[in-house]
Amino acid sequence: MSDERVGAESNESGDGDDSDLTHVDEEGNVQMVDVGAKPDSRRRAVARGTIHLSASTVRAIRDDEIGKGDVLATARIGAIQAVKHTWETIPMCHQIPITNVDTEFEVADDSVTLSVTVGTTGKTGCEMEALEGVTTGLNVVWDMVKAAEKDDDGQYPGTRISDVEVVTKEKATLE
Repeated sequence: MSDERVGAESNESGDGDDSDLTHVDEEGNVQMVDVGAKPDSRRRAVARGTIHLSASTVRAIRDDEIGKGDVLATARIGAIQAVKHTWETIPMCHQIPITNVDTEFEVADDSVTLSVTVGTTGKTGCEMEALEGVTTGLNVVWDMVKAAEKDDDGQYPGTRISDVEVVTKEKATLE
């Protein structure tokens, strides 16, 4: 399953052949890919990422002791909002009908991992939406806990977001 909305390596075979660049015309001008002739299909993508925090911050998240409120509930809302607005933030990304968004948090001793699953039925994939959900959701976590994570100089020496990736993407023809 290829996603022809973003990136140069979007040819159907997925082999990265530069002769199949779909976001530039013959003169090298950026363009949105025309997916109108493609058949609709059911699509699903899962993305994941991790924010690394101090153990005391993670305990405060678990115990609902962060002054700004429920960190994971707020991050869930942010992730879903980001999924719904991906087409507005990524150039050349099609607006697609989102049929489902599922968020799952895994809270470890010194990190929170967020997985976002996005479903759609349409002509193009939804992995960019899943990635937007993950990165925004993790940014919301950071925003909610930044007072607890800052050192005496106002810096974040141990706080970082890492391992953002598309875990899987699927495409099934409609019957």
